[in-house]
Amino acid sequence: MTSRVPAMHAAVHILKDEGVDIAFGCPGAAILPLYKAMETVGGIDHLIVRHEAGAAHMADGWARTTGRPGVALATSGPGGTNLVTGLYTAYADSIPMVCVTGQAVSTKLHQEAFQAVDIVEVARPVTKWAVQIKEAAQVPWVFREAFRIAREGRPGPVLIDIPVDVARREIRYDPAVDAAFPPRTVAPRPARVEAALDLLLAAERPLVLAGGGVILAEAAAELRALVEYLGVPFQVTLMGKGVVEDDHELNMGTTGIQTSQRYANASFLESDFVLAVGARFGDRHTGADLDVYKGDRTFVHVDVEPTQLGRVVEPDLGIVSDAKLFLAALLAAAERRGVRVRACARAETDSWRARCRHLKRTLTRREDFDDVPVKAPRVYKEINEAFGEDTYVVTAIGLYQIWGGQHQKAHRPRHYQVCGQAGPLGWEVPAAIGVKTALAGLGRGGTEVVGIVGDYGFQYTAEELAVAAQYDIPFVLIMLNNEYLGLIRQASAGYAMNYQVDIHYDETGTDNVKLMEAYGCSGRRVVDPADIGPAIAWARKEAVATSRPVLVEIMIEREANTPHGPNIDAVQEFEPTP
Repeated sequence: MTSRVPAMHAAVHILKDEGVDIAFGCPGAAILPLYKAMETVGGIDHLIVRHEAGAAHMADGWARTTGRPGVALATSGPGGTNLVTGLYTAYADSIPMVCVTGQAVSTKLHQEAFQAVDIVEVARPVTKWAVQIKEAAQVPWVFREAFRIAREGRPGPVLIDIPVDVARREIRYDPAVDAAFPPRTVAPRPARVEAALDLLLAAERPLVLAGGGVILAEAAAELRALVEYLGVPFQVTLMGKGVVEDDHELNMGTTGIQTSQRYANASFLESDFVLAVGARFGDRHTGADLDVYKGDRTFVHVDVEPTQLGRVVEPDLGIVSDAKLFLAALLAAAERRGVRVRACARAETDSWRARCRHLKRTLTRREDFDDVPVKAPRVYKEINEAFGEDTYVVTAIGLYQIWGGQHQKAHRPRHYQVCGQAGPLGWEVPAAIGVKTALAGLGRGGTEVVGIVGDYGFQYTAEELAVAAQYDIPFVLIMLNNEYLGLIRQASAGYAMNYQVDIHYDETGTDNVKLMEAYGCSGRRVVDPADIGPAIAWARKEAVATSRPVLVEIMIEREANTPHGPNIDAVQEFEPTP
């Protein structure tokens, strides 16, 4: 007969079997049975965070790096509600996570007991599944189902809420006869693959558009094989950045209104056919006015989530499919039609590839500025030159996300990590911790991680630096400081906004280097662009030597205009004369 074990022991066995080697969280009374089970069963490391939002963001970074669901833990009440921003971030970017919250005693939930918030209803809009376990015997099924749902189709976060009295019970469970629920995959219908190939071959100026779904499906190799076989130029969305290296001769960058390349916008507007795979046509990619974006182009849209088809752009052909399976099927179909594919090398297509190469060579942005205050493009020039292709870059929201999308080089899938749609301030520090711990678990602890932050957002989760210091987690933080925090404080104090740049700190500013030191870390401030490279070199060595985060704070100009290139919507953008 199956033996009886604490219900939370079964939960820990399942977490381990699902590939979880670390969890991020903050213990509290209602979640303690799970913590006790982790201690007793063993096999799962744990990082105690300073705020539950940090736990969710760490699990997010871990998941983006491994491709497996990250795990965050929180206690009842505000512990659970503090996870919500992290859940939304993962939900918006299709990141698999399993978050577990403790809950007040089940018999008291209807009596407004202490910290008895209905976290399931709070989290439901920003999760794929939010569930409260009513009976302890359901623990194995709920945890297995949570991991299946988090991974299957369009990935995303799941929340499991467990009343403390349920968590304390025993159940019958045998890990030897338990197994994961395999996620179902969706293969494309052959007739639709052939129809997509017909439309692609009929085009004179085709583009393939690779979204974040291609990375999530581990389909980078299939994308590369397809575009190289057909000789078709391709673009990426912000979430697809790095799926194939930016410097690939067929990579035409990112189209959009902000995080874009000038040559990308130009080539997109000249195209007559777009094959979008694993992309959701976000408004920062399409712009607000879809008439210009759609134009007279033919669209084929491939997505594993059926509700994405036609949501923004009505496709001429919609295909529900896993990105990896579709790209492989399309390549196989093209290879079977070898003679017809070779006909794709007709004069029109040859001239289209040449036109794309010309745009990529000429419609660039300047980066070699020597100005003081520093211009942001110069910072990215130094970053691209300093770090190798295997470096993981973690960045979030604001002007520096725009500059990063425009200037940051990406070379490999999952190495450029950006919270694209939700854009929470303060994501970078905890996410970088999650990335670094994931790499350590993969046996790649020496791989460099770089967080790129702004002076304002940095304040939101700076306390998580103490976690990195406590657990010896080294990475480099590069801050682009336009003294925005100082401007906010001046405005709140009743002062007029002054956009003159003063490279100093007064009562309106924050000494970020001293803030780093307060958490046991170190940093340097840079004013002259000639000092950026040496400061980054110092930070890389210092991070290894101290096994802690190291800051390079670069004082940049407060206001800057960026040449966006040809418009993809009706919004007129600033375009300086070269």
